Amino acid sequence: MMRKLGSLLLLSLLVGCAVIYSRVLDERYGPADPARFDGPSAPQATMDFQRDVKPILDNRCVVCHGCYDAPCQLNLASYQGATRGANKARVYDAARLLAAEPTRLFFDAHSNAAWRKRGFHPVLNERAMTAEANREGSVLYRALRLKQLHPLPPGALLPRDQIDVSLDRAQQCPAIEEMDRFEEKYPQWGMPFGLPALSAREHGVLAGWVEAGAPGRDAESLAGTFGQRIAQWEAFLNGDSLKQRLMSRYIYEHWFVGHLYFDDLPGQEYFQLVRSKTPPGRPIELIATRRPYDDPGVERAYYRLRRVLETPLAKTLMPYALNATRMARIREWFLDAPYQVTALPSYAPETASNPFVTFEQLPVNARYRFMLEEAQFILMGFIKGPVCRGQMAVDVINDRFWAIFVSPDAEEAIDEAGFLAREAKNLQLPAENESTTGLLRWRRYAKLEAEFLEAKSRHLTQRLGAGSPPRLNLVWDGARRNPNAALTVFRHFDSATVVQGLIGEQPQTVMLMGYPLFERIHYLLVAGYDVYGNVGHQLQTRLYFDFMRMEGELNFLALLPRAARNAVRDRWYRNTDKNHIQQFRDVDSFFAPETGIAYRSADPLAELYAMLKSYLAPVASARFALAGSGLSGATVRHLEALSALRGRSTSHLPEVSFLTVEESSGQRAHFSLVANRAHSNVAELFDEAERRLPDEDDLTLVHGFLGAYPNAFFSIKAGDLPAFVDAVRRLASEQDYGALLARYGVRRTDMRFWAHSDELHAAYRRLAPKEAGVFDYNRLENR
Repeated sequence: MMRKLGSLLLLSLLVGCAVIYSRVLDERYGPADPARFDGPSAPQATMDFQRDVKPILDNRCVVCHGCYDAPCQLNLASYQGATRGANKARVYDAARLLAAEPTRLFFDAHSNAAWRKRGFHPVLNERAMTAEANREGSVLYRALRLKQLHPLPPGALLPRDQIDVSLDRAQQCPAIEEMDRFEEKYPQWGMPFGLPALSAREHGVLAGWVEAGAPGRDAESLAGTFGQRIAQWEAFLNGDSLKQRLMSRYIYEHWFVGHLYFDDLPGQEYFQLVRSKTPPGRPIELIATRRPYDDPGVERAYYRLRRVLETPLAKTLMPYALNATRMARIREWFLDAPYQVTALPSYAPETASNPFVTFEQLPVNARYRFMLEEAQFILMGFIKGPVCRGQMAVDVINDRFWAIFVSPDAEEAIDEAGFLAREAKNLQLPAENESTTGLLRWRRYAKLEAEFLEAKSRHLTQRLGAGSPPRLNLVWDGARRNPNAALTVFRHFDSATVVQGLIGEQPQTVMLMGYPLFERIHYLLVAGYDVYGNVGHQLQTRLYFDFMRMEGELNFLALLPRAARNAVRDRWYRNTDKNHIQQFRDVDSFFAPETGIAYRSADPLAELYAMLKSYLAPVASARFALAGSGLSGATVRHLEALSALRGRSTSHLPEVSFLTVEESSGQRAHFSLVANRAHSNVAELFDEAERRLPDEDDLTLVHGFLGAYPNAFFSIKAGDLPAFVDAVRRLASEQDYGALLARYGVRRTDMRFWAHSDELHAAYRRLAPKEAGVFDYNRLENR
C-alpha cells in the first residue's frame, strides 16, 4: 500500500514538474502549435531535407527508429514520422486486455494535431520560430546533443548498470517538458542510443536543420511514365463487373502489405495498394480499417496505388513487381475463366475472415496459382508483417525448415468441386472474433481443425487411394522456372526470414502446403492479425498456427513409407504432451495409403530430402552460394568448414551475425552466419529453454545478407579464417565468445562502427537492389 502511495506521489510530482516546465517554455517561446509542420515549409537556400538531412536520418537513426517496434513509436523513416513525434505507449504489449487504438503512420491520422490527440508528443520544436527555441524546444536535438556531450564510455562493453540495450528494456520517451530531468538522470542515453555519436559533420547538418525550423519538402515528383503505369493498374483493378470486383477484393487482401513496383522503370520507387472512397483520377481518400477485409463503410471501395514515402526497411520491405506479364496471367486466371459471380460477399467479420466463404465464387485453382506465383512474398507476409515481433509470436516454428507446395495440377485433381465449400465451417479462423477476444476459444478451433483433418483424410483416401498414391510429382516444381517452388524459413528467436531455395542438406522439418493451408496461414497471420489486438487475440493466433504447422508436416510425411512416418513424427515432437497434439497422435490415421515413391535406403527421410533437392534443382536459387562471393577457392573452403560446424559450441553464437571477409588482394565479401537452435519440439507455448537441444544446434553460412536484425558484426582477414573457425569450434563459455568478439568483432562501441555499417548497407543495395532496406539494430548485442 505504501509503495503504491509512493508511486502515485512520484507520478504527481513528475506531472506537476512537466506542467510547470511547459509554462516556462510557453513564456519563453510562445504556445505550441501542433499544426506547425502540417503545411509546406519555407524553402531554404542552403538546407534541403531530401538531399542533406534524410540520408543521415536513414543511416544513423532509422536503424533503430522505423516501423511498429521503434522505441517510443518514433518513426524517423519519413519527414511525416519525424514531425508526428513519439508516444510512450508500446505497440507490442502481450498483456493488454483490450485492443488498442491503431497508430499506423500515413493511415490512422493525417495531421500532427490529430496525432497529438492520439498521445504523440513532438520531438521537434512547435513553438516560436527562432534558432534558440528550435534547439531547446526539440527533443531530437537535445538527445543528439546529449550524446555529443557524453560519448560512449571507454571499454569494449557498455556498462550494463547504466545502458540497457535489451529489446524489452524500460523506455523513458521524454517529452520536451521532461528533458531537463531526463538529461540529468540519464546522461549516457543520448542518441544514437548505445551506439557511437554522429560525426561532427553529421551532427552539424542535423543541428543546422533543427535550428532552421526543421524544414521539409515532398520527394521529387515522378516522371509521367509512372502515372501511366498507375493508371493502367488502377483501371484493371477497378472494373465494374461483379467478377472484376470480387477478383480485385481478393488481390487487395493479399497485396495490401506489399511494396509494389514497376520493374521496367528506374529507381527504388514503391507503391502500396490501398482502399479509397474515390475512384481513379481523383485524389485518394484513404479508407483506414484494422484489417483489409473490414467493412469499408462506403457503397463501393476503389483500389488505388499510393506512393510509399518511407525509407525502405529490411524488416518490412516486401517487393512485388507489376508488369504486363503479371496482368495477363491474372486476367487469364480470374477474368477469362468460364465462371459466374452472382453477388458480392458480405464484410461481416464471421464471413470476411473466412476466405473460403468470401471467395467461394472464384476458382480455387486461380486463387492457388495467384498465391504460388509469388509464394515467397505470400509467406513473407507472416515473416515481415507485424506478427513477427517477439519470441512468443515465432516460437511456433522451427529454426530452419523447408516450405514446399502441392502442385496446382494435383490440387485441382484432388480438390473436387464443393469440398472446400462443404468444409468452410471447419476452416473458421480466430480473426472472426476481431481484436478483443477471450483466452480459451482456441479449444473450439482445435476441434474444428481435427474435424477438417478427418474430412480431408477421407477425401484424399478416396481421391488418392491405391490407384494413385502420392509421388514426388505431387510437389510443385515451379514449372521448372519459378524459384518460389522451394523456400527455406529461418527463425531467429524473436524474428524470422524466408528465402528462396532449399538451404542446407537436412532441415529440421518440412511443411508441404496445398491451397487450403496456404490460404489459412495468410488469413491467420497477415490479413486477420491485428498487432494492436489484445492478449486473447495474440494467443489464439499463435496457438492456431500450431495446427497449421502440424498439418503441413502431416502432408509431407505422407510422402514417406507408412512404416517410417510415426518415427519421424516422434523425433520432431520429442517429449510433447500428446494431449496438446491429439490430432497428430497417429500419422497413419491421417492418410493411410502407402507412398508411391520407391525408397532404397534404411533412412528414407534423408533419401527424401535428397530427392527433393534434386527434383527442385532446376529452380534452385544460387543467390546465397558461398562460391558466388568472388573470393578464392581456399577462402571458400574455410567458409564451408565454418558452415559445417555442429553442436554445443555453436550455441554460444548469436542468432544472426554478418561477417566481412577481406583477402590480401583487397577483395571483400559479406556473409550471414545464422545459428540454428534445436528443440525437442515447438508445440508448446512456454518453457522454451527447457526444450533446447544445444548438442543438435548447427550453422548456416550464406553469401550476402539473410535476416533484418543483425546481432553481431565480424570483420576477418582471409588468412585468419582457419583460426576463426577453430575458435568457434572451441567455444565453451561466454568468456570464449567475448574473446572471439574482442579479436574479430565490430562491437557497438567500436569507433569503426558507422563506417562498417555504411559498407554493409552499400553491399546490400549492390547485391539485391530491389530487396535491400535499412537493417534494424535494436537487437545488436552488448556481449
